[in-house]
Amino acid sequence: MKMHACGHDSNVAMLLGAAKLLQSRKDLLKKGTVKLVFQPGEEGHCGAYHMLQDNVLDDINAILSIHVLPQVPTGAIASSPGPILAGVGLFKAMIKGKGAHASSPHLGKDPIVAACSSVIALQQIVSRETDPLQAMLVTVGSIEGGRAGNVIPESVTFTGTYRSLSGEGLSYLQKRIKEIIEMQAAVHQCSATVDFMEEKHLPNPVMVNDEALYEHVKKVGKTLVGENNVHPLPITMGGEDFSFFAQKTAAAIYVIGIKNETLKSDQPLHSPYFFIDEEALPIGAALNAAVAISYLDTHVAATN
Repeated sequence: MKMHACGHDSNVAMLLGAAKLLQSRKDLLKKGTVKLVFQPGEEGHCGAYHMLQDNVLDDINAILSIHVLPQVPTGAIASSPGPILAGVGLFKAMIKGKGAHASSPHLGKDPIVAACSSVIALQQIVSRETDPLQAMLVTVGSIEGGRAGNVIPESVTFTGTYRSLSGEGLSYLQKRIKEIIEMQAAVHQCSATVDFMEEKHLPNPVMVNDEALYEHVKKVGKTLVGENNVHPLPITMGGEDFSFFAQKTAAAIYVIGIKNETLKSDQPLHSPYFFIDEEALPIGAALNAAVAISYLDTHVAATN
């Protein structure tokens, strides 16, 4: 059994709560329209990108995402303006050699050695080729090859992710990942193919919070939970395909705190021990609804 454990059910619950609040106050929505986005395929399938291809969000002026986060205490919300999440891409590499018995390595072309050399060389992109003040990373998370300890296999496959806080950084990492794997394979008389899986897993752009929208939500949040419960959120190298929406219109991500050590809801996202403090759900629902209502009021007033 696999468990995703990222709190998406709670995010949906908060949006449903906001829908109920907005419906009960629909007389306050005469200045505009609120769309509730229940996006499929958030992690790994670029659901936001495909929703935009269907033109369902062509007529919006701003979009807000909220997500539970166990590093922030229950009762608090957090975010920051500008870049907040990394752009993220995936890759899969296959190195093909020539199988042989371990007793006769000279008769084979060892893809395991080539793969190991590739993995080590990939680490040098960030450590030796990029500005240490510009956040980038390359991580290999899986490797598979061979079934017996005394046989050189025909091929090895490994997969990984590359991340940056700039679009230029993503492009550079992708270019160098391909070059390094292919060259390391050639050094060991093997061949390599590198697949960035863009037909299924488009690289997520860098998530940049619109400063004006961030400030608007912050102001609403202070009224809702108090100034001391509106926290800054450090930039992380995590990714979120909500960033596709941010390329279309003003966008911001805020997190809703669920940290409650008594309930043990302080375990990280994707942990098998992840747990939600449901006391946070009304806060998220109220924040969604209050931001929507107040944004329409101030946006229309500013436009007029």
